[in-house]
Amino acid sequence: MAHTTPDANVYYVPHHSIWPIVGSVGLFTTMVGVANWLNDHSWGQPLFYAGLAIMVFMLFGWFRSVIGESIAGFYNRQVDISFRMGMLWFIFSEIMFFAAFFGALFYARMLSVPWLGGAGDGMMTHNLLWQGFDAAWPTNGPSNVGGDFETIPAWGLPLINTLLLLASGVTITIAHHALRAANRTQLLIWLGATILLGAVFLFFQAEEYIHAYHELNLTLGSGVYGSTFFMLTGFHGMHVTLGAIMLTVIWFRCAKGHFSKDNHFAFEAVAWYWHFVDVVWLGLFLFVYVL
Repeated sequence: MAHTTPDANVYYVPHHSIWPIVGSVGLFTTMVGVANWLNDHSWGQPLFYAGLAIMVFMLFGWFRSVIGESIAGFYNRQVDISFRMGMLWFIFSEIMFFAAFFGALFYARMLSVPWLGGAGDGMMTHNLLWQGFDAAWPTNGPSNVGGDFETIPAWGLPLINTLLLLASGVTITIAHHALRAANRTQLLIWLGATILLGAVFLFFQAEEYIHAYHELNLTLGSGVYGSTFFMLTGFHGMHVTLGAIMLTVIWFRCAKGHFSKDNHFAFEAVAWYWHFVDVVWLGLFLFVYVL
């Protein structure tokens, strides 16, 4: 990457960056590794982890370059607009991921299960194949896939986790106001509180999974309910983990004084992402746990 003198009238494009090539190698290595791991080749698993290591190395290096370019003043208003549009499109793509998963839950619960139970034109299928099937939700399918299971009550850990994420939305908003007021102490306190709340959420979700597997027999193999439950909650948990990592990076950048009250889009981008995670959980809590 070659740097020149910053020019506010020129859209900055980095040159001679190795990170796209490193990322491509890492993705290809990861793909080949996981494919061979699934096909029981002994070298697939270590190759998969090697690919992940390359990807982590790429992320550290690429973001280090981006942070350096930002601090050096290479980004003008046009670049800032590009960053904002890119983050918005990224969040939109994540919304589409969750829309597909919620759609799968809706289809299974509102269409497939009633049809297998004889609703609509499914009576012939019900009479011929699944006469003893009760079209009730939650269900593990006509063949009682995975055996009997119990569901997790909404008003226990799920409610606590909902309150934790709602509180984290408040703390990150307070942190943003502290940043705009140039109050670094308050910024670090409230941003740290947001990270802590996210970590506690993940801890409780792990406890919930352990309880589900060992005491409720609710697993990924518990028919359509088990698969949709863990697909939605697990994918969301992955997003909380990613958000907490990003918030931690932003905390260290705030501690180093990288942001000003007028120039702090990296903070805003992570805050947008965190609010998105909060809103998705509210929908998940309602449709997976409550209804």
